[in-house]
Amino acid sequence: MTPEIIARLFPNPLPSVAEIEAKYPPRRLPEGAKATRIAPSPTGLFHIGNLYAALVAERAAHQSGGIFYIRVEDTDQKRAVDGALKVVCDALAHYGMRADEGVDADGKDYGPYAPYTQSQRRDIYQAYVKSLVEKGLAYPCFCSAEDLDMMRKVQEKNAQRPGYYGKYAKCRGLTDAEILAKLDAGAQPIIRFKSSGDPDRRMVVKDLFKGELNLPENDIDQVILKSDGLPSYHFAHVVDDHLMGTTHVTRADEWLSSVTTHIQMFVAMGWKPPKYGHIAPLQKLDNGNRRKLSKRHDPEANIMYFAERGYPRDAVVEYLLNLINAQFEDWRKANPDTPAFDFPLNMGKMSNVAGALFDFVKLNSISREIVARLTAGQVYDETLAWARQYAPDFARRMADNRRYLIDILDIERHIGAKSRKDLAKWEDVPPEVSYFFDDLFTMTHNEKMTMLAPMDEADVMAVARDFAAAYDPADDKDAWFDKVRRIAGAHGFAADMKAYKASPAAFKGSVADAAKILRVLVTGSDKSPDLHAVMRVLGREAVVRRLNG
Repeated sequence: MTPEIIARLFPNPLPSVAEIEAKYPPRRLPEGAKATRIAPSPTGLFHIGNLYAALVAERAAHQSGGIFYIRVEDTDQKRAVDGALKVVCDALAHYGMRADEGVDADGKDYGPYAPYTQSQRRDIYQAYVKSLVEKGLAYPCFCSAEDLDMMRKVQEKNAQRPGYYGKYAKCRGLTDAEILAKLDAGAQPIIRFKSSGDPDRRMVVKDLFKGELNLPENDIDQVILKSDGLPSYHFAHVVDDHLMGTTHVTRADEWLSSVTTHIQMFVAMGWKPPKYGHIAPLQKLDNGNRRKLSKRHDPEANIMYFAERGYPRDAVVEYLLNLINAQFEDWRKANPDTPAFDFPLNMGKMSNVAGALFDFVKLNSISREIVARLTAGQVYDETLAWARQYAPDFARRMADNRRYLIDILDIERHIGAKSRKDLAKWEDVPPEVSYFFDDLFTMTHNEKMTMLAPMDEADVMAVARDFAAAYDPADDKDAWFDKVRRIAGAHGFAADMKAYKASPAAFKGSVADAAKILRVLVTGSDKSPDLHAVMRVLGREAVVRRLNG
């Protein structure tokens, strides 16, 4: 291609390739260390699958003594959403993933390979595209959107692969005179990479997670520079991963079909490609069928969902590590008190290569175990921080009743393996503690009696009145239960179920049923933490009032 055409295609001054390479020298990493990145597009919500991939990248880098950085891939300017970058940065920070370089929540760079935002690297990409055009490895394309649409329709009609290749790459063979004529006519071209691939040939790709793959070569002449002067994802990430010294790329499965294109571009540029690992999307069951978690249909696809529900950050990280490596569960059993980030993640032993199933039952189980290990003060602090953002009325109640709430949350929190595990997330706390507050304890007498059916109301109230009269908060648990047993027996409640077998018609209930009477009248539920402890925290006045009410 003539110097005149190249000057017309790239009219503005650009740095030379040598100048760029000198400005961004190769990284000096310790032996075996990895340089990884998360490269979000600021186009809206942060998907839980992106956090999943980021966790793999962050652990791989930091456990090897390497570098984990944030790069913003915003070359699709039409889809950019204000505030999207802050969501990503805040989520990474919230879940303990420290970036060593990149862009912060305010869009400011930190690190030696700045700028880390692609739209600010326009001249860099154009300089490399220009070098490809000069070498005959790229060319201008003047096809309109209508031309491309017509081409696709022809390919569909002929049952052919879609794409700009072979005889359909109409601008690939333009002469210099034809290119100049189009430029003279005011046409604004894009630049396409001139593929050397042949789909009848195969390329062996060693995927970090999927192992060795045998894929057809790419023969499509991909767009590498758009008409707005910004690069396509295909080319931008190749340039950036080279200049920023990325050694390992973990990304969504949707890019697996493009990996041969990207490796082809690295080779054309004379660069060593990074190692790629493609992660299958998180899935869920829908009417018995597995499908990809959808941003549009599944609230849990949005990482903010977990903050809004109040899942402890450690629970989310631990659950994701469970999905990433099957060995995590055995490691956790052997290391029950070790931080989850200390788990030695092995990129070569990824679980669920075909796609992990997101399981709320498992997440909640992990979360309950984590909450159960916290002190009452820690649960209070975490819940208050959550409530200040998502439940302000309850936050004010917590702030006004700090000691009382800690005493409530301390019930059954110091009994080893049997510590209470009714709380999986901070939003569970308000309904679990509401009955400790008279203004929130709104269960009617009829509702209580319905819960205690078929017991006779007179028997219920007799047991309640006698216990109210006898109740002493100073009683230890044994003395407390002796009173329950004595009062139950005085009102015809049997010590065990043998009485029922002897005479079902005369059976009023057991001591357990008598205890249920007290539990329902005091808490409004037939299930609660240890009732002896609940009554002591409530205090004698409240207990007596509820039993006599």
